[in-house]
Parts: sequence; structure tokens; C-alpha cells
Amino acid sequence: MKDALLVNDEDRAILRTNKRVRNLLCFVSIGLLFSLVNIALVSVTFAVVNNRLKPSSNDNKLSLDSTYAESIRIDEVMVHLRELQRLATANNRTRAVNTYGFNQTLDYITDYLSTNTNYRVKKTFFPVKNFALVRNPILLSSVDGIIKNHTYSTNLSVAEFVHVPYSTSLAFSDFVPLTAIPNYGCSDADWLAASPTPTGHVALVQGGDCNFAEKSTIAAKYHPIALLFYNDATFPQPMIFSLFQTNELPALFLSYYLGQALADAARNPSWNASVHINIDVMNKGTFPVGNICADTPTGDVTRTIVIGSHSDSVTAGPGINDNGKLTYLCVTWSKVVN
Repeated sequence: MKDALLVNDEDRAILRTNKRVRNLLCFVSIGLLFSLVNIALVSVTFAVVNNRLKPSSNDNKLSLDSTYAESIRIDEVMVHLRELQRLATANNRTRAVNTYGFNQTLDYITDYLSTNTNYRVKKTFFPVKNFALVRNPILLSSVDGIIKNHTYSTNLSVAEFVHVPYSTSLAFSDFVPLTAIPNYGCSDADWLAASPTPTGHVALVQGGDCNFAEKSTIAAKYHPIALLFYNDATFPQPMIFSLFQTNELPALFLSYYLGQALADAARNPSWNASVHINIDVMNKGTFPVGNICADTPTGDVTRTIVIGSHSDSVTAGPGINDNGKLTYLCVTWSKVVN
């Protein structure tokens, strides 16, 4: 982009931004809205943090040759992170969506932007579907006549599989054959090449090339009975992620080791690989989720830079690493450029 230049050479980062460019900061609760500028800002901030935390053999401070980068102070960063931690601690150690910790996070961001910048701050709410497990899901596998009952747990270090939010309910009366989708299930060609056909089977889909919600959207065209996702050996534990709210397929997420073992078995017809699944979810209606957008009062509306982060944590923790660092990036950047 002509008005924004990033030079990232190990610990040196330079960001030049034309003051005429209009800035828009958006804090969203579900998913991330990133632009190249957002990625650039992350690089700049991390370079600052890295340089200032490194032990030095001399008193000379490395200059980043950037007014913006030099103006981001570690002590100010820690103020924001400690406040997010305080909000989580006061609310059962979480700032997840639909909790007091999340709503107080929105209030904190709104108050900070209103007090420290001249941005036009707007908070809006939209409805999100709310589903809950009635009971723990069940997954049995049968490979070459050997039946195994696999471990469900919210503790990812011991779980062989986890529930996928926005999965639909499912109760098998018998074992259903498996099919392993070639490649990553991100194209029609992948699903058309599957043998046996996905229709009437439970499809095993590995992570890669596109996100899992996109995989489920493509899968719906080929009518599998259910989806079993798994990642690669780099991240062997089951993952917690959400499908789209419009999803109509049952789904579970497996550990890499279980997913790969079942995929290998599914590719060998003589092993008669199949699974028995029970997922019981309850529709609990909708709940409101807040978004914050802070827009500069001046600038060219045709040259808007969007910097965004999600403002919620997972239910299992305070979300200081994810998403705290991106929240502080946005609020700190807003004050710097203001």
C-alpha cells in the first residue's frame, strides 16, 4: 500500500503511515478481522517487546527508527494485560462470550477509547445462537472387529475427542462405515475423489488449506452422516473451534493420533472401519454479543485501515495470550496514532 510501509528485519521494524489515512479499530467477539496492516502492527509491537525485554550487555538502547514503535511502552502494555487478568479473575477466570467478564471487557475498551482518544466509539450487539451439550458425547470405533470406546474430556491433554460448537445432534442405532476425504476437504474435487463416497458415511477430514467451518460447508453438498475432524502431528490434541451458525451436520474433533489411525483404517476396505456416535445438544435460544468499532473523525473514507481483534477469551481461561495481546495492541495503537 502506498501510504503504509513495513520493513521487518529481525528485531527492526519501521512503519510509516500517512496521517491522511483514516483508521478504524474494531473489536469483535467471534473470529478475527485482519488486514495486512493488522499483521504489520503485530510485527512492530512484538519487535518492540522483544527488544525491550532482551538482556543487554550495554546501556545503549536499540532505536527502531519509528516514532510509533518507540511510543509503545512495556509498562503501559502490562497495565492493559493486568486489567484483563483482573476482569477474568473476578469472573470465574474467564472473559468468554456471554459472561460478565466479557461484558466488562467491552466496557473497559469502550471507556479507554472514549477517555484517551477522539475516536467515534460505537458499541453494537447482535444475536448468537446458543447450544449446550445435554450429556457427554459418545464415540465408539470398530476396526477389524475390535471395538474401542474413546475418551471424551474438556481437558485436551487427555481427550481423544471433543464436541464441536454448532454441531447438530446425532444418535446412531448401529455402527456406520468411515470414509477418509483426500487432501484437506477444501474443494469439490476432494469430496468427489473420496472412496467410498461420503453419502451415507462418516467423513474423516484433516486440517489444512482452509478452516474447519469452510470444510463443513463444502461437506454439506455431499451428504455425509457426520464429520470427524482431526489436525496434524504439529498440534496433536483435539481443537476447540466453532462451525458456522448455519451448520446442519453433526461433528466431533479428534486427536491427531485417533484421526490418523481411523483414516488409515478407512483406506483399507478389509478392516471394515466404522464408528458409533451419540451427540445430544439442546437449543438454548440466542444471546446478545457486543462489538466495538472506533472510527477516526477525519480522513479519507476511501482509504480506511482496519485494525481488529476479538475481545473474548475461551471458557477455560482468562485469554491473556489469546486474545489479550491483540486487544492491548489495538487500544495502544489507537492512542499512539491519535
